[in-house]
Amino acid sequence: MTTQTQAGEPLRGRDAQPRQLIVTIFGLYARAERNWLSVASVVKLMADLGVDGQAVRSSISRLKRRDMLSSVRHGGAAGYSLSEPTLELLAEGDARIFQRTRAVVEDQWALVVFSIPEAERDKRHALRATLTRLGLGTVLPGVWIAPGNLMPEVRHTLEHRDLESYVDIFKGDHLAFGDLRSKVRVWWDFDELNALYADFLHRHRLTLHRVTSRELTRCQAFALYVPLLTEWRRLPYRDPGLPLSVLPPDWKGESAGKLFDQLNLELSGPAHEHAMEVIHG
Repeated sequence: MTTQTQAGEPLRGRDAQPRQLIVTIFGLYARAERNWLSVASVVKLMADLGVDGQAVRSSISRLKRRDMLSSVRHGGAAGYSLSEPTLELLAEGDARIFQRTRAVVEDQWALVVFSIPEAERDKRHALRATLTRLGLGTVLPGVWIAPGNLMPEVRHTLEHRDLESYVDIFKGDHLAFGDLRSKVRVWWDFDELNALYADFLHRHRLTLHRVTSRELTRCQAFALYVPLLTEWRRLPYRDPGLPLSVLPPDWKGESAGKLFDQLNLELSGPAHEHAMEVIHG
């Protein structure tokens, strides 16, 4: 489905499905509101993004089936809350999205080595999915790699998901052999990630021009900000913040991150004001 925001920007289905926008709205605005939003406020906020009520209710039903949202009534009003696992995922993601850090060579490298019996293939799938979500690269099927500064987050996440008993973690320098920059390009798919960053830059430089060249209403800021954040939040998980010295010369991640920070600074405040007006209105 292609929809149109009130600010005139198309929401691309591949970037911003209704259920993804709903999760963004709950992540931004429900957590400070006792982790609850009424059905009416969600429908109104999604209408500001050009999504009709039927699509909203269908998307909420899917999120409930996936145990991401729970039905809760407050003061006789129907509404929804984020489930505990979803709250935890969003909390973990806040630092990745809004407080990105880049490793330096002195941080060294960390290897995550694991072996899981065939009888526990569900654990193997969960572990690989977790390491992928954290942005680790793959050296071999059971050997994954990350910059050393990422290890506290990796360790915490593995412990939180009860996966630590399958894993050993080592930390050290790359001593030999071969060119480290070339090897890093094998361990991570830089071409795909760099293309995503380039696409973000191409489209949202125009967004920044619109934001800074004329005054937007709070509703227009909201209609730009929620899809922007929904699109951006997937990228920091694909990018573990490798040292610049091992990245390709044409790396777009730094420029894309600076652009997101500029847009976040310009749009998050008025978008929040609009959302609160709808939620409390």
